[in-house]
Amino acid sequence: MACRISELVIEAADPERLADFWSRVLGYVELDREDDGSIEIGPPGGGPLPTLVLSPNSTPRTAQLRLHIDVSATDRDQDAELERLLALGARPADVGQTGAESWHVLADPEGNEFCLLRTRLQPG
Repeated sequence: MACRISELVIEAADPERLADFWSRVLGYVELDREDDGSIEIGPPGGGPLPTLVLSPNSTPRTAQLRLHIDVSATDRDQDAELERLLALGARPADVGQTGAESWHVLADPEGNEFCLLRTRLQPG
């Protein structure tokens, strides 16, 4: 028997803003909202993909994340997806990359780093 990742929790100063950003990035919808302000987003119709829980936390982050999300486009090439992500509010991030990488390092509206990989995945 094994486990699978069912949800990832991201602490956020503004869960509403991050839920909106990540929903547009991933094509997710709001699944649940808790009394503490947490918002869970996930694929429409459910499925085996992990959901994201944006949990309120007002403590400023002072260091690079030890875990980050990697995303891959499903319906366009990497350059077109990079343009889309930047238009949604992502911004380039420098975590020490050399410039020779095949991926782009970005940050979400609260500065959480994530990578856009070159490989295109099948929707699903």
